[in-house]
Amino acid sequence: MKKKHFVSRRDFLFRGAAALGAAVVYPSIVPSTVFGAAAPSNRINLGMIGMGLMMGGHLRGMLGRDDVRVLAVCDVDKGKRENAKRTVERNYSGRTAGGTYRGCDAHLEYEQLCARPDIDAVFVVTPDHWHAACSLAAIRTGKHVYCQKPMTLTIAEGRLMSDACKQYGTIFQVGSQQRSERAFRKACEIVRNGWIGKVHTIYARLGQFAPPATLPEQPIPEGFDYDRWLGPTPWYPYNEERVKGNYGGGWRRFWEYGSRKNGDWGAHHFDIIQWALGMDDSGPVKFVPKGWNGTQYQTHYYADGTKVLRDHDTWGGHMIQFIGTEGQVMVSRGGRLDTEPAELANTPLLPSEIHLYESNRHEGNWLDCIRTGEKPICDCEIGHRTATICHLSGIAERLGRPIKWDPVEERILDDPAADRWYDRPRRAPYFL
Repeated sequence: MKKKHFVSRRDFLFRGAAALGAAVVYPSIVPSTVFGAAAPSNRINLGMIGMGLMMGGHLRGMLGRDDVRVLAVCDVDKGKRENAKRTVERNYSGRTAGGTYRGCDAHLEYEQLCARPDIDAVFVVTPDHWHAACSLAAIRTGKHVYCQKPMTLTIAEGRLMSDACKQYGTIFQVGSQQRSERAFRKACEIVRNGWIGKVHTIYARLGQFAPPATLPEQPIPEGFDYDRWLGPTPWYPYNEERVKGNYGGGWRRFWEYGSRKNGDWGAHHFDIIQWALGMDDSGPVKFVPKGWNGTQYQTHYYADGTKVLRDHDTWGGHMIQFIGTEGQVMVSRGGRLDTEPAELANTPLLPSEIHLYESNRHEGNWLDCIRTGEKPICDCEIGHRTATICHLSGIAERLGRPIKWDPVEERILDDPAADRWYDRPRRAPYFL
């Protein structure tokens, strides 16, 4: 039986202090009434990096738990970080006898937050081009990490991060939360157990962003560190459309900060497809952009010939459609699952069949694994392999031609121009 373990607060602080040398130890004494019934030795102290649109749900979720406590927030926008600090302190104040709490710090620099030995784990919910630097800083200072998807901006970053997690024993969860939804797990189990025969074609709906645009320069708002927001990416004049996060595009429209829709919905759906095909430690071998020699849909191929097509109008408007020699599986968020034959959706698995990792709470799964030492449902290597598909799809799109990939050696084959996109130059002084 695998030995379970949890690093005690005392052991963690001792090891963190030893690793950091002269790092400052921040106060962590808080009235027990703030955190309910959870024993202080079993609470996980959190830092939250990137207080924009996507962090809102994570922060609310963590503030609703008595087994964690948020000690620090971080953002390059003073207004966002100060507002997050107030949100945390207002929440905890409402749970104390005296009605006051002032135990949350607001940091401009993630390096300061990661250097704190009183923090056990961090959420990294920045734009994609900051995921690697923030995560690596946390990993190297002994912290566990929950990182939003896609895990990286480049393939090289993913290999570096996955190797670092192995070296430091980091419990790393990628925010591909569809793995923690029952309908997606069931769809993958149907595929993995061969209930629809050999899967040969898969459709994924990602949608479209408006194309990147040249934007007029605007004054940088007071309290916003725009140079740090750009970080390692090329310098462009400030415009609010370039930096804002929204579901219609914002910074995700621009190649400098990600892989556009491939890195947006693709990071979710390609991840589920990898899981269904049993390819979590591998990936496709060829990527073909839309329009090449009349190709109707962006497509990537696995070594056995299975093909994944993007943005086809899937059956019933589903997000993902698996087509096999003996049936189909269609799945979407909100618990939507349809199959042909129809009875497959409600057929229970036999004990002898493949049962996939079951998690019903993506954040909770990560926190549980921090305590037990188990591997979370979407760890760093899994996230790296999915992000690699996003990046390679984007590279093929930008070059306008197919590229071949060796998922074992992790290298682009016979294309020096494409190979240059394995990593990207980083603007000084924002090196890894």
